[in-house]
Amino acid sequence: MQTDTARGARIIVENWMDIRPRDSVLIITEPAHSAEVLAIKRHAEAIGASVHTEVLLQSETSSQHKQLERLADTLSNYRVIIGATHYSMVTTDMVRLAVKSGSRFLSLPLATNDGRSLLSYDFLTMDTTKSRFVAKELLKHINNSKHLHVTTSMGTNLNLYKDGRTGGYFNGKAKDGKGFASSSFEVYVPIEETRTEGLVVLDGSLGYLGKVEQAFNIYFKNGRIKKINATPCGQKLKHFVEGFNDPRLYHATEFGIGTNFISRCEGNCYIEDESAYGTCHIGFGRNIALGGNYEANGHFDVVMLKPTIYADNRMIMEDGVISPTIHHVWQFL
Repeated sequence: MQTDTARGARIIVENWMDIRPRDSVLIITEPAHSAEVLAIKRHAEAIGASVHTEVLLQSETSSQHKQLERLADTLSNYRVIIGATHYSMVTTDMVRLAVKSGSRFLSLPLATNDGRSLLSYDFLTMDTTKSRFVAKELLKHINNSKHLHVTTSMGTNLNLYKDGRTGGYFNGKAKDGKGFASSSFEVYVPIEETRTEGLVVLDGSLGYLGKVEQAFNIYFKNGRIKKINATPCGQKLKHFVEGFNDPRLYHATEFGIGTNFISRCEGNCYIEDESAYGTCHIGFGRNIALGGNYEANGHFDVVMLKPTIYADNRMIMEDGVISPTIHHVWQFL
């Protein structure tokens, strides 16, 4: 375990964030994740970087927002900023402010459901070059489209719209994200927030809540969830959304496709679930840092297995496999 955690810290410090001697590093974290932060800190300091940690004492969203606001004026003092918190910081305004100040920012959500440290997960070892190539090939078609249509053999039939929106990708590396990185491996699209229509039969992951034990229906109209079937997993998701105390969390604001060939969608780690090749996910709530227009108290994702995806009239994925018509990708598959 210790060796695996050190391996994850090395990947983050050396490969993803390219930390160099004399770099100034800020790690924003919480008390529950002191072990992971210590592993990253030790590796960065061994290289010769200067590391400062800022511990958020409250995990509640409102309290954290106030603490993060106080940090905003100091961001330009750090060359590298890592958000090593339980929940993802990828959609927060902190990301935009950090990158604007010239810093490299990594959102490193450390939530897992199996008691293991995220730093010990094998999906962190995914070849970032391979992921980048696949993502760029998918984005050629996605960014030239206005409409995305998603179906699955389980019954999903969903229409999403992205007129005027440009997608991007994450693969851990800040350089590939022009200073903005996430530990997820995915293509993401900040979809229009009021236009998603149709049905999702959710069969993969509930994000932070873990694996879907029994598939259930989520109905969408005018961009937002209108109904969640009252199965045990459906009730769990409903209570989770209600816990945000913000009706904006019912709006679908992001569409994503996993590009990590090592990841498995097993419900142990939500960031691995949504990264898994052969899956797609819908994100809800805040999407400002992704290029959308929507602010909210939070952001969460749910994951579907083996989707068939059309960008306008072009099939880009069939039953979880990238379409053979995207010729260049097949050298990696």
